[in-house]
Amino acid sequence: MNLLLYTLTFLFGLILGSFFNVVGLRVPNKESIVRPGSRCTVCDRPLTAFELIPVLSYLFQKGKCRGCGTNISPLYPAVELLTALLFALAPFLIGWTKECIAAWAFISLLMIVFVSDIKYMIIPDKVLFFFLPLFIVLRLIIPLDPWWDMFVGGVAGFGLLFIIAILSKGGMGGGDIKLMGVLGIALGWKVTLLTFFLSTVYGAVIGVVGLILGKVKRGVPFPFGPFIVFGAITAYFFYETILSWYIDLMT
Repeated sequence: MNLLLYTLTFLFGLILGSFFNVVGLRVPNKESIVRPGSRCTVCDRPLTAFELIPVLSYLFQKGKCRGCGTNISPLYPAVELLTALLFALAPFLIGWTKECIAAWAFISLLMIVFVSDIKYMIIPDKVLFFFLPLFIVLRLIIPLDPWWDMFVGGVAGFGLLFIIAILSKGGMGGGDIKLMGVLGIALGWKVTLLTFFLSTVYGAVIGVVGLILGKVKRGVPFPFGPFIVFGAITAYFFYETILSWYIDLMT
């Protein structure tokens, strides 16, 4: 029975991952997420049902458009697969509890942000303002401990990056600041602070590697949102493990 539930959750995540690609790519351009249907971005040919199967269509087509032969971005199947894995991972790590609902909403926001920031270096206000009331309602129904932690987390997440933006004179984007505020409501202040710490670590490591490989240039901005995404996922699922490891290290 559990295997069936995990399989269905994984498949549901694949489908939603495909939808999150659409949202992340269209909302920053102020386009409808409903019409027109999915098309090749190069030849504008409408995609068939066969070409819309998450992950598998990319593999069957060898990463190319069936019409014009243009390479399809690997971002699409990567987001679909990552969403599916995270959706299935949530109940595996926290159990089949009400918290899974909050976890799936949390993952949904992060996947959309990942797509939009990678593609356009934009975290759309429309997306954040959709999830903000959703997280408030979810945390009233599925409260953190203590219940007011969501408000402290929201202030801490927003305030921390806002102060950094002021001190660095624009070194932090407005979308990143608002995203951390929204995540603070979902995570509480402790997990939010760990999210920020891990985000900076991920960003620093990838930045150094990028400089060495020539993929990142000094003085050229690159999106911080994806690092917040992976920092938030790590902190949310492994906060207790990381805290225990840190305490053991200090004693």
